[in-house]
Amino acid sequence: MDSLVIKDVKKTYGENEAVKGISFSVKEGEVFGLIGPNGSGKTTTLRMISTLLRLSSGSITVCGYDVAKESDNVRGVISYLPEDAGAYKGLTGRAYLKFMAGFFAEGEDFNKMVERGIALADLGDRIDSKIDTYSKGMARRLLIARAVMPSPRIAIMDEVTSGLDVINAFEIRDVIRGIAKNGVTVLISSHNMFEVDILCDRIAMINEGRIVLIGTPAELKEKFNAANLEEVFVKAVKG
Repeated sequence: MDSLVIKDVKKTYGENEAVKGISFSVKEGEVFGLIGPNGSGKTTTLRMISTLLRLSSGSITVCGYDVAKESDNVRGVISYLPEDAGAYKGLTGRAYLKFMAGFFAEGEDFNKMVERGIALADLGDRIDSKIDTYSKGMARRLLIARAVMPSPRIAIMDEVTSGLDVINAFEIRDVIRGIAKNGVTVLISSHNMFEVDILCDRIAMINEGRIVLIGTPAELKEKFNAANLEEVFVKAVKG
């Protein structure tokens, strides 16, 4: 079953066409990567899926809901973590998760959501430290926990490991795998092709607002007789 279906979607800003009629689908429980260089249309696409931007034309269906006509229902089944997401640095990690959980639940459901967030963040005793003392990796873990603790059906993450060192990026990818194993569909955007190669079940490569390739990393590398996805991308764009 498909959690997300995008059909011939375009987004224009005046005379500039940022997304040029893209189509792809994401299966339930899949880790799907939308990859390409900066300015290729990745973030614009994620924002349209997340109801933050209106489509110029085409259609997007999220868990059976039409983004243009049923935006409230869509927001009820997704979480969106933008690249530049931040937390309230004067709060502790626990206080931040409690603050955010208050928008979604109350009573025992609230308590369960907070506990789920704390478990997802996996910060140990540092959950009670102020966020302004966290490393980038710790802060990103907290933000992912915030995004996933309401139990969305689809978690959408934009450049989720951007700016992290090798160890922190490795740990964040492990967190994402754990989320997917628990049945959440994960859609990530990245320009890091090594990352999506080892993390994603399938990928769509986007360049200048158009989808140029879709498939599993293994399929695409075999098709282009390439050692890595970066080489696949170059051959696809220049070929």
